[in-house]
Amino acid sequence: MAGGDPHIHSPPKTPSPPKTPSPPKAPSPPPQKNQKNMKIANIDLGPRPVLLAPMEDVTDIGFRLLCKRFGASMVYTEFVSAEALVRSVKATERKLAISDEERPVGIQIYGRSVEAMVEAARIVEQARPDVIDLNFGCPVKKVAAKGAGAGLLQNIPLMLDITREVARAVKTPVTVKTRLGWDSQHIVIEDLAERLQDCGISALTIHGRTRAQMYTGEADWEPIAAVRRNPRIKIPIIGNGDITSAEQAEQAFSRYGVDAVMVGRATFGRPWVFKEMRDRLDLGPGAGTPLTTDEKVGVLLEQLRINVERIDEYRGILHTRRHLAATPLFKGIPDFRQTRIAMLRAETVSELTGLVLRAAAMAKAAEAARRE
Repeated sequence: MAGGDPHIHSPPKTPSPPKTPSPPKAPSPPPQKNQKNMKIANIDLGPRPVLLAPMEDVTDIGFRLLCKRFGASMVYTEFVSAEALVRSVKATERKLAISDEERPVGIQIYGRSVEAMVEAARIVEQARPDVIDLNFGCPVKKVAAKGAGAGLLQNIPLMLDITREVARAVKTPVTVKTRLGWDSQHIVIEDLAERLQDCGISALTIHGRTRAQMYTGEADWEPIAAVRRNPRIKIPIIGNGDITSAEQAEQAFSRYGVDAVMVGRATFGRPWVFKEMRDRLDLGPGAGTPLTTDEKVGVLLEQLRINVERIDEYRGILHTRRHLAATPLFKGIPDFRQTRIAMLRAETVSELTGLVLRAAAMAKAAEAARRE
């Protein structure tokens, strides 16, 4: 696989982790009224699909494969700098590595010029993604302040030029991810959605915040619903923002009428959240068999193993330990802060595995104490 170190370190022996489960086979879902399959161009994602959001330093291939296994309808790579691709930066080119096991998969690019975005899209197309997504929503200063990502919400004509020319330049379906507007005084998404559709995109993802909000406050889904209700909108509308539970995913479909839901930060250290959402959407409230703590620990340790084998021990740990430190699996453990810091500082598979297994034992003990 592209980007791997040919000299993968063999990690030292560690305590045997719990076995990683495959999600149990669910019974055939009951028939759903008015549940049509959602499609992006000719890509059939089934009824009420739930997608993994593209996230820098999070959605590497190991994590994407786990999310796919647990029911993600579509996954996205980390976002890719158009300028870096054009300059053939190796670290950026490695982000284009995808596998058939994770399909359908999208590659997301960002940039601030028509020429760079078009050339980058042509480069990305050679990696054979199912979708090329244009990032017009990243709010972080190093991206938006340079006029890329959400920065293009201050230059709508350029955003439209980029979208139109990329859609013309490639045969792969082109989609867009953006926000409601630059700030609360400039909520532009209803008009912008129509104009982006006219540029030739195949789907639009809307994060329910402005750029000014960053990730603070609550996502506002009402403007997303307004876009979906617009009879002139013919492309699928994907809602994004604050979806952290199966109940919220179901409400996003029933209350706001979106065609799909995209889940971001709630997946950190929790790829099984897709199973929880699919169980609820396909089988109903309370259906499905939740994973045990041991099974969840096995999933996290498998993620570590995948990343170490894919790259090497040092970088594989870097890709994984933020998930281990952020997982809700260990919330509620008394005095967990020091263990969390130790996870973020761990430098060997043996050390990190030992910390995870000890934290799991602490989590189970804390849970037992709460039940008493």
